[in-house]
Amino acid sequence: MKSALVTGATDGIGRATAQQLLEHDWHVLVHGRDEIKATDVASDLAAGAHQGKTSPVWGDFSHMREVVGLADQVSACVSSLDVLVNNAGVYEKQRRISDDGLEMTMAVNHFAHFLLTLKLLKTIEQAPNGRIVVVSSMTHQGAELDPSDLELSRDWSGYGAYATSKLANVLFTRALAERIRDGVATANALHPGVIGTKLLRSSFGMGGGRVEDGARTSVFLATSPEVAGDTGQYFVDCRQKKPSQAARNAKLAEALWSSTESILAKFL
Repeated sequence: MKSALVTGATDGIGRATAQQLLEHDWHVLVHGRDEIKATDVASDLAAGAHQGKTSPVWGDFSHMREVVGLADQVSACVSSLDVLVNNAGVYEKQRRISDDGLEMTMAVNHFAHFLLTLKLLKTIEQAPNGRIVVVSSMTHQGAELDPSDLELSRDWSGYGAYATSKLANVLFTRALAERIRDGVATANALHPGVIGTKLLRSSFGMGGGRVEDGARTSVFLATSPEVAGDTGQYFVDCRQKKPSQAARNAKLAEALWSSTESILAKFL
C-alpha cells in the first residue's frame, strides 16, 4: 500500500487531498496542528474509506521543534514515504514573530516545509518513485523575495508576506529538484486554483471553487504516471505552466536555500 503525508490535512484543500488519496486505497498520514484534531479527522476519513487507511500525525508549524517531532512520527509510522504533500499554509493579517524568531507567515508556509522535507528526504527516497508536492499559489506571480531579509522586516503587509512565502515555495521546489535530480525522488509545485477555503474567505473576503477541485492537481502530481519523471516544474490545472520570472531565477533559488539552511541550522 502506498503512503502519503498531507500537511494541513484537517481542513480545506488538505482534507480533500487526503480524502482523494484514500480513494486510491493509500495509507494517508493525516497531519494536524495538534493530536486531538489530527486524530478526529483521521478517524472521520477512515470511516468512509474503502481500502485505504489513515494515521494521525501532528505538529504546530509555527514551532520548528514540533516540525522535527512530526518528522520523527512519520519515520516511526512508515519505513518509506511515497508522497509528501506540503499543503499547510496561513495568511497573517498582522505581523507576528514566532518563538523561533521567524516571521509567522514565512515560518509556517516556507520554513516548516523546508525543514520537514529535509528531515523526511531519506524516507521519501526509500520509495520506488518518491514524490514531493508543494502547494504554492498564483499570488507568487507578483512577489519579490530578498534572501537577506526572510524576516520580512521592510514594508510588511499580509498579502505581501503571503505572496512572498508562495514565491519561496516555488523557488524551494526548484532548488530541491536540482539536489535530488540524480536520485529516485521528484519535486513539483502547483497552484490549486482560487478555492473557497477558510483562508480565502477570512483573508481575501471572497469565495471560490470547491475544495475537491482544489485538491485535484496535488493528487494528480502524487499519483499520475504521466508525471513520474517530471521534477522542478510548476503546474496549474494538472498542466505544466511557466511560473514568474523570479520563480525561474536559479541564483535566487540557491540564495534562498542557503539563507534558509543557515537560519534553520540548529534544527537540521
